[in-house]
Amino acid sequence: MTIKEIQEEIIDEFSMFDDWMERYEYIIDLGKSLPLIDAAYKLDENLIKGCQSKVWLHSEIQNEKLVFTADSDAILTKGIVALLLRVFSNQKSEAILQADTKFIDQIGLKEHLSPTRANGLVSMIKQIKMYAIALQTK
Repeated sequence: MTIKEIQEEIIDEFSMFDDWMERYEYIIDLGKSLPLIDAAYKLDENLIKGCQSKVWLHSEIQNEKLVFTADSDAILTKGIVALLLRVFSNQKSEAILQADTKFIDQIGLKEHLSPTRANGLVSMIKQIKMYAIALQTK
C-alpha cells in the first residue's frame, strides 16, 4: 500500500469513533500491537529528542525500503508511534520524504494532544524523515 492509501485507511478508522475517549483507547490499543524493538536498539542515540516521554526509533533497510521499529515508556505515545510506523515503515525513502502528514490533522490528533506531546509527534515525524534522507545519501 502507498502512504496515501494507509493514511486514508486511518482517517476512515478514526471516523468510526464518536468521541475522543474512544479514539484515545484505540491509539493505546495500537501501541499494544507495536512489535517489540530489540533491546539492543534502546540506546540514547535512538532516543527522539523533544519528546516528553522516552521514544526509541530504529530503522533498517530491507529491499530498498525503510523498516522502522520503535518503543516508548508511555502508553499513549507508544500508540502514536505505532500509527506513524504503520504509515511510514516498509516505504521507500522518496515516498517518505514526499509524504504529507495532513492525516494527523484530519483525524484531529494534534489538537487533542498536550503541547509537549504535539511537539514530540513533530519530532518523531522529523526523525523518520531524517532516516529517509540518510538512506538517500548512501
